[in-house]
Amino acid sequence: MSKFCSICGKGPSSGMSIVRRGMAKRLGGVGKKIVRSTKRRFLPNLKKVRVRIGKTTKNIVVCTKCIKSDRITRG
Repeated sequence: MSKFCSICGKGPSSGMSIVRRGMAKRLGGVGKKIVRSTKRRFLPNLKKVRVRIGKTTKNIVVCTKCIKSDRITRG
């Protein structure tokens, strides 16, 4: 299954996964410290949907945002 939406082209984006140690200042500690950060990927929420294109129906991969906003006609 592809990682891109067939309608809007939404795909994976990258970010960081941050690990923190310590106790928060508001709880009486000296503050939270960042001890490690690793790269991660944020994947879009994709679903396989049967869509009517003209007179034919096709199975395409669509993000849930496009399904909710009625950018497709189910068939």
